[in-house]
Amino acid sequence: MSLKMTSVLAGLAGVVLLQPGAMAQRASQADTSLSDTTSVIDQKQAPESFSKLARRLMPAVVNITTSQTIAPDGMPEFPDGSPLERFNEFFGRDPDGFRREGSLGSGFLISADGTVVTNNHVIQNADEINVVFNSGRTLQATLVGTDPETDVAVLKVESDEPLPHVDFADSDGAEVGDWVMAIGNPFGFGGSVSAGIISARNRDIQSGRYDDFIQTDAAINRGNSGGPLFNLNGEVIGVNTAIISPTGGSVGLGFSIPSNLVSQVASQIVEYGHPRRGWFGVNVQGIDQGIADAYGVKEPKGVIITAIDGEGPAADSDFEVGDLVLSFDGKVVEDVRGLSRIVADTDIGKTVDVDVVRDRKRRTVDFTVGELESESAVEEREPIPENALAQNPIGAELKSIDDDARRRYGIARDVDGVLVNSVAANGPSFGKLRKGDVITEIGFRKIAGVEDAHAALDPQTAPGGKDMLIRIWRNGQTMFFTIKPER
Repeated sequence: MSLKMTSVLAGLAGVVLLQPGAMAQRASQADTSLSDTTSVIDQKQAPESFSKLARRLMPAVVNITTSQTIAPDGMPEFPDGSPLERFNEFFGRDPDGFRREGSLGSGFLISADGTVVTNNHVIQNADEINVVFNSGRTLQATLVGTDPETDVAVLKVESDEPLPHVDFADSDGAEVGDWVMAIGNPFGFGGSVSAGIISARNRDIQSGRYDDFIQTDAAINRGNSGGPLFNLNGEVIGVNTAIISPTGGSVGLGFSIPSNLVSQVASQIVEYGHPRRGWFGVNVQGIDQGIADAYGVKEPKGVIITAIDGEGPAADSDFEVGDLVLSFDGKVVEDVRGLSRIVADTDIGKTVDVDVVRDRKRRTVDFTVGELESESAVEEREPIPENALAQNPIGAELKSIDDDARRRYGIARDVDGVLVNSVAANGPSFGKLRKGDVITEIGFRKIAGVEDAHAALDPQTAPGGKDMLIRIWRNGQTMFFTIKPER
C-alpha cells in the first residue's frame, strides 16, 4: 500500500523574541495567559486526566475559516432561461461565473492583544479570514505576514478586552516519550482534543529545506493544521502541520513544527512583516566516507563549498571552492540541511567563526552573516549518471579542452583542466563523472592538461588502493567526488 502525505499546514512555536518595549506589554498581559510557567511538572508522568488542562487551554485555541473568490475556469455555466440553469448554483457560481471556496484550519493566540498563529497553507490566497473562538464568538482577522518556507502565518484580531492566550515552550528541552496534547478543528469539529507522546525529534519529511519536525502519535487530522501541540504545563511545544497516512486520516504519524523555530519566525513577522534569515552565499554538497578520508577527517560530517556567489557575503571572506565546512558559529555542521538551518537561525550582521579544512589542514575563517533575499542560499547538487565507454585508470576518457568543446559545453575561458569525453559503464567513475565534465583537480593537484591528469593518476605517484578526490566543473558549478583508480 502506498503512503500518501497529507499536509496539515501549521503555525508557529517557540520562545518569542520580544521587540523593544514588548517586555512591559507582556507583563501587563500575564493575567490572561493560560500557560502555567511557574509549576514544575514531570512531562513523562501521565496525568490521571487531561480534562483540567484541556478546559484551561481551550479558550486560547481558535478555529479559522477562510473564503476565496475563484475566477471562471471553464466549468459548465448554463445560460439564463436554460432548463439546466438551476445547476449553476450547484457548481457554486454567481451570474458572472465566479465561485467561492473556503478552507478550515486551527490556530492559537499568543498575546492578549489578539495576535494569532496558524499555518500559511490555511489562509493562503484567502480574501476573508475569520477566527472563531470556543465560545462561538467570531472576529474577522487581518493578515500580518506569512512564511511559506516554514508554513507559518500570523494574524491579528481586534477586541475591546484582553484575550486569553498561551505561551511557547522551549522545544529544545522536549524529549522523546514526553506527554503532549493537541487541540484543533479536525474536519470542522472544533474544540477537539487528542493526547499522546513525542515519538521522535528532528524529522525530515522532505517538505522544505528547514524541516526539523517533532513527530507525535497524538491524533492529527485535516483541519488540525495550525493548531497547537501542548506540553503538560499548557505551553505550546509545536504547531501541528502534517501527517503521513495511507487514507488521509490519522494513523499515529503526525508532525509539528518545533516551538523555537516558530517563535523566531513569528516574532520576525510581527516586527518586520516577513521573516529574516541569515545568508551564507555559497552552494554546497554533502560528503561520504571516501571524501572524508581524502580531506583527512574521521567522520563524513560537514559540507564542501562548490560555488561562491560573487555578490554574496561569503565573497567578502577568505573562503575558497573546495573548503570542507565543519562548524559554523560553534555549531557542528552535520550535512547540507543542517548548515541551512544553522545559517538561517544566525543573527544577521553577526561575525562568526567558520571552521574549514583546506588542503587537509584546518583553519578558521571570520564571516559576517548576510540577509537572505534570494530563494536559495544553499543548494545540494546531485550527480547525473551517464553510460559511456572508455579506457582509463578511473574509467574515463580524458581529452584536452579545445574551442569546439568550450562552445559545445559552455566552458568558460578561465576554466582549465581536462575534458571527460566518455565514461565506462562498468568503471569506477560510472555514476559520478559524465561526458562534458572538466576535471580541474585530482588529489588536490591542479590539472592544466592531459599530461597533468595522467601524472596524477600514475600508479607510481598516486596512492595505491585508495580513493582519490576529484574536483570537476559541470555546467558552471564545482563538484567533488572520490574515485578509486583501477590498477
